[in-house]
Amino acid sequence: MSGATDGPIVLGTLGPIEEAGTKASSESEEVRRLKRINLALLRRVEQVIDSQAGAYSLFQTAIQRELLVQKRTTELSEALKRLEQTNRENLAAREAADNANRSKSKFLAAAGHDILQPLNAARLSLSALLASGVPEEGERFAAAVDRALDTMEDLIGSVLDIARLDAGVMEPEIGEIRLRELIDTLVAEYQPLATGKGLRLRSGGANLIAASDGALLKRLLSNLLSNAIRYTDEGGVLIGLRRRGQMVRIDVADTGHGIAADQYEKIFEEFHRGRLAERGPSSRPGLGLGLSIVKRIASSLDHRLTFRSRVERGTVFSLTLPLAAVSMAEPRIAQPTVKTAGFGLAFAKVLLVENDPTVMEATLGLLERWSCTVRTATGIREAQAVLASDSFYPDVVLADFWLDKGQVGTDVVEAVRSTMGWVVPACIMTADYSDETAEQVQKAGCELLRKPVRPAELRALLAHMTG
Repeated sequence: MSGATDGPIVLGTLGPIEEAGTKASSESEEVRRLKRINLALLRRVEQVIDSQAGAYSLFQTAIQRELLVQKRTTELSEALKRLEQTNRENLAAREAADNANRSKSKFLAAAGHDILQPLNAARLSLSALLASGVPEEGERFAAAVDRALDTMEDLIGSVLDIARLDAGVMEPEIGEIRLRELIDTLVAEYQPLATGKGLRLRSGGANLIAASDGALLKRLLSNLLSNAIRYTDEGGVLIGLRRRGQMVRIDVADTGHGIAADQYEKIFEEFHRGRLAERGPSSRPGLGLGLSIVKRIASSLDHRLTFRSRVERGTVFSLTLPLAAVSMAEPRIAQPTVKTAGFGLAFAKVLLVENDPTVMEATLGLLERWSCTVRTATGIREAQAVLASDSFYPDVVLADFWLDKGQVGTDVVEAVRSTMGWVVPACIMTADYSDETAEQVQKAGCELLRKPVRPAELRALLAHMTG
């Protein structure tokens, strides 16, 4: 072949262009590798940064929470300090209130005694005046005065009872109460009032034994009976007992005016009188305190008080209280109550101990009208002088409780009994209604009469003690 060179073909080296392309490809691969490495490093750095940021965030959160805990702890400490201060103030206020209640109780006892003393003297003087013989017109005025005294006595006694109950002075003394005997006593007391209005007063039920405070329970039932008679014009009143398992229910039912539905809550308010009160012919309107006292006494005794009523048909008040443990067995047969047979006080020797001249004069006049032989004294020394000089041996001692020079009536009774050498019957009269006084009189073995003393009650008691 022309133009062709014979011999082997020899490959020459790459030209500049090919060499440059190869180098560029290698560098591109290196760049990509470096980018991957850089990307991996960046991701690693980001992870580290994120981790550190999370840790820092947790650190900041922990610091914030610690500060918040410290703040809350400080606030709680301050709140506790304020609470302690408030508790101290409340305790001081409570102690002040307790002291005020005690002072109030003492004031009520003193005020009640001072108020009831002249009322007692007025009632005894009025009875002595009537016994002395007065013309018909005088008797009419005396009867009006007597009704006014009754109203004053009820009002003062009710207000004092409410104050004592609210002040917590009248603490219940729970014991065994023979309900039938208590009810029979109440019926005997209120029978004249019911008869005077032409009403029948009946009772019924077994002689169950309940757990209650005898004095407070009697006052509660007395108010219910008095209220029932006052608001009943025709028919009658029934007080009965019903056993309910280990409880007993006392019902006081009447055939009176009844209570309207819109008056159910108001009847227990102080000085509230029923709308139908003016329709009754009773000469002594209610004071509006009876049911208020009933509610307070029931609450104090923890006895359940309910009622149901129909207008113009009557009302039934029910008191539910627990039976005493002894009454779980067969109730014992009640012994018949011995009633005083008459008022034979003629020539009875009475030692009258009283430091109030007005009350002494009124009581002395009344006793002498009853044909009693009376000697008077104001304290232990005078009483002993009477026994020594007159050779006077009393059949009964009639003494006021609070006397002069710190003496009390039971002290005089004890001195008289010691001088005479035997237990002379004694009766203590007082306008102090406190439980402590009643307990002291009971421990001395004396009878207790609350002032204002009703002459008929005093005469019956003296006849019983001297008979």
